[in-house]
Amino acid sequence: MVHRKVGGAYWPRPRQIKSSRGQIGPSHPLNITITDKNMITRKPPPHAKDLRKGRYSENNQIYLITTVTHQRQKIFTDFTLGRIVIQAMKYQHQQQKLNSLAFVIMPDHLHWLFALQNSYSLSEVMQSVKGYSARKIQKINQEQGKINTEPLWQDGYHDHAVRKEEDLKKMARYIIANPLRANLVKTIADYPLWDATWL
Repeated sequence: MVHRKVGGAYWPRPRQIKSSRGQIGPSHPLNITITDKNMITRKPPPHAKDLRKGRYSENNQIYLITTVTHQRQKIFTDFTLGRIVIQAMKYQHQQQKLNSLAFVIMPDHLHWLFALQNSYSLSEVMQSVKGYSARKIQKINQEQGKINTEPLWQDGYHDHAVRKEEDLKKMARYIIANPLRANLVKTIADYPLWDATWL
C-alpha cells in the first residue's frame, strides 16, 4: 500500500481510477492534524440497538460501513465540515486501529471501506469518529452563533463484512463514484471528500 505524507503523518494516497465515466483524478490534499480526543456519547434509541444485534468485529476483516446524519440533514455540503470527519477517520488510521481503503463523504452520509487492525472493534472506531466530528462541528456552530441542539449523526450504522470473493477495487470505484451518480459534480476530481488506495 502506498502512502503520502500529510500533516506530519502518512495517509493512503489516491491514484488514478478507471470508471465507466472516464479517468478519476486525485482527491483534495489535506493538511490536518488531530489533537482533541474527547467525544460525545448519548443513549442510543431502540433502532440503534437493533443495528448491533449479531455484530462481531473480526481482526483484519474488511468492512464497508455506511452511517447517516440525523434526519438525513445535508451537513456536508459544507466541505469544511466534511474535512472534520476526515480528520477523525485519519486519526483511526494513524493509530493503526484500521487500514483505510476507500471512503466518500456525501452531503448526508458516509461510506467507508476499511480493514480492522490490532483487535479494535467496529463500535470503538465508529464511536470515536462520530463523537469527535460531532463535538468539533458543534463547537464551530457555537462560534458562529448557530444554536443547534440536534445531534449530528443518526445513532447506529450499517456494516457489511466483505467476503473474500468480492472485488475490492470494484467496490472502491463504486463508493467514490457516488458524487457522480448523485450529479453533485461532473468529474470526481472536482469533489474533495473522497480517497481510495487502488488504481
